[in-house]
This record gives sequence, C-alpha cells and structure tokens, in this order.
Amino acid sequence: MASGKFITFEGIDGAGKSTHIAFVADLLRSRGLTVVTTREPGGTELGESLRAMVLHQKMHLETEALLMFAGRREHLAQVIEPALARGDWVISDRFTDATFAYQGGGRHLSLDKLNALEQWVHPHLQPDLTLLFDVPLEVARARLDAERTLDKFEQEKADFFAATRAEYLRRAAQFPQRFRVIDSTRAIADIQQEIAQLLDAV
Repeated sequence: MASGKFITFEGIDGAGKSTHIAFVADLLRSRGLTVVTTREPGGTELGESLRAMVLHQKMHLETEALLMFAGRREHLAQVIEPALARGDWVISDRFTDATFAYQGGGRHLSLDKLNALEQWVHPHLQPDLTLLFDVPLEVARARLDAERTLDKFEQEKADFFAATRAEYLRRAAQFPQRFRVIDSTRAIADIQQEIAQLLDAV
C-alpha cells in the first residue's frame, strides 16, 4: 500500500491559504491519489460543535486551548489517523501550528503549556509538509475587510496578528524540515506553480 501523507495549510487570517486547498486536492487526485480534505477547528461532528464555540464565544484562554486540543484528539482518531493508515493523503486547513500561533503568539499563552498538550495529543505525528502562506499585515487586513462576518479572531487588532504571524515564522524556523513559507502576495498562478513543485518533493 502506498504511504499516506499529511499536508497542512497555515497562515494568519487573510493570508489566502484557503484559495489553494481545492487546487492541491485536485492536483493530487489527478495523480491517482486518494485525498481527504478537512479543517481545524472542526473535521468531525464534535469538532464542528467546538469550532462554533471557539470562534464565537468568549472564554478563558486556557479553556480555548484545551478545547482546540480536545477537538484535535477527536479529529486525529476519527479522520486523520485512519486516512493515513489507509494510505490516503490528508489535507488539513490548519493544525497544531495554528494553536501555537493564535493562542500562543496572539494570545500569549505559555508555549510550554502548548508543548505539553502537543506531546500528549500527538507525540508521534507531525505533518509531512506544512505550507505557511505569509503576507504583510496590511494585505491580510485588507482582504478581511472585504468579508461579511468576522469571527472573534478576525476582529482582533493589528498587534494580535503581528504576534500571530511572528509565532508562525518562529515555528517555521524551528521546523524547517517540514515548513515551506510561501509569499502569498503573488499571483495565484505563480503560487500554485510553486506548490506543485513542493508536492513533487514530499
């Protein structure tokens, strides 16, 4: 059986990552691969319920982080791990790096606490490839301003997104073997050409 691969898409709100998920899924399927697309928070019935809570309800910061990892544990058990065991490729719109970026960077939760949760929930599983879509804050904000309804994270101020972006870039520097930072200010066709080349190397 062919080995399954786990690819995650990351970036601050407005970075443009979601634009490319369908492209990657279609490209991989055109190569004869079975692809599962999913998202965090979410991915399961429980995860989608938790998503609504995390994105729209005010709560203690540690509660927020614990809910993220609770949903992630269910997501791994029900979707990600079974798909990889079958030899499928899994594409997830966000994973644990997002929790480090948003709750750790943006909200300043202790990274030691997040590391402990990560080691508890998925100590032996990391993405094979993480695509980090990076844009200047003013570009990301301009894209968000064009949207209709913003969740509680999207409504945050510039300093929140600056800290979130900084933590994403710190993670990318910490784990260069799986991260690829993509300049998301370029034309979509140019970005997708780069993504296709990156997939060839996975």
